[in-house]
Amino acid sequence: MNFQQLRIIRETVRQNFNLTEVANALFTSQSGVSKHIKDLEDELGVELFVRKGKRFLGLTDPGKELLTIVERMLLDAGNIKRLAEQFSQRDEGQLTIATTHTQARYALPKVVTAFKKAFPKVHLVLHQASPDELVRLLLAGEADIGIATEAVAEVPELVSFPYYSWHHAVIAPPEHPLHGQQLSLETLAEYPIVTYHQGFTGRAQIDRAFADAGLAPDIVMAALDADVIKTYVELELGVGIIASMAVDAQRDSQVQVVAGEPLFGHQTTRIAIRRGHYLRSFAYRFIELCSTALDEDTVRRALSPLAQD
Repeated sequence: MNFQQLRIIRETVRQNFNLTEVANALFTSQSGVSKHIKDLEDELGVELFVRKGKRFLGLTDPGKELLTIVERMLLDAGNIKRLAEQFSQRDEGQLTIATTHTQARYALPKVVTAFKKAFPKVHLVLHQASPDELVRLLLAGEADIGIATEAVAEVPELVSFPYYSWHHAVIAPPEHPLHGQQLSLETLAEYPIVTYHQGFTGRAQIDRAFADAGLAPDIVMAALDADVIKTYVELELGVGIIASMAVDAQRDSQVQVVAGEPLFGHQTTRIAIRRGHYLRSFAYRFIELCSTALDEDTVRRALSPLAQD
């Protein structure tokens, strides 16, 4: 058994058992992929994949159990490399942060600036992704830290920490009649609405609030980020519902927040790390720059295997 075989097993599952895509992802040939799989099955004495002719349809029971071990072995192999780099190049290396557009645009600029001043030799990568894609990157070891509001708290393989709380704000052009009314779900539902796409930036909580009130809002456009929403509110396509931290009175002079109490409750953005993922010392420093409550000892204790009991 070798690491190339392990990578092929994992990639075959990721590519939905399409060996052509596996070969492309690993820069090898399809015949080479098939040979590695057959050699491993011969070595272990069991079939790992359910087949129909030459097609792979899924994992056998031994294959499913092996996949769990494969993921752990590949994670530990990456950890060994990061451990060696930690002691040979303490202030050099790469830190990959997977996050959504809202966090990258509005929550992280000050943190990133402070981090780059403290660690100028660290290559910091901000990977913008949907919450679901962000989880996949963390689980695959392709990102060190994830920052999002949705999805991360629901995955048992991840440890997540509260970062900050926020709420949604209602925005409209300065002369919009909504500014002269008492803000409520009922009045808001009388106007066309522009807000986030399903699965992004608290959209589920917006939908739930309207549904609980027995209202069916006219959502005329859904976008992935606040800047697009503000653009279409400026064009008077509808009233906007966006994250409160995405509104700047000076920069966004063509839209204004409608006065009133938050209608959709509060949200919590979280910082997530895969259990068992080795973090370099500068990664702990990045987390602490996000929240002083998350010092290295606190995060290490939460990531400890004993914390799972």
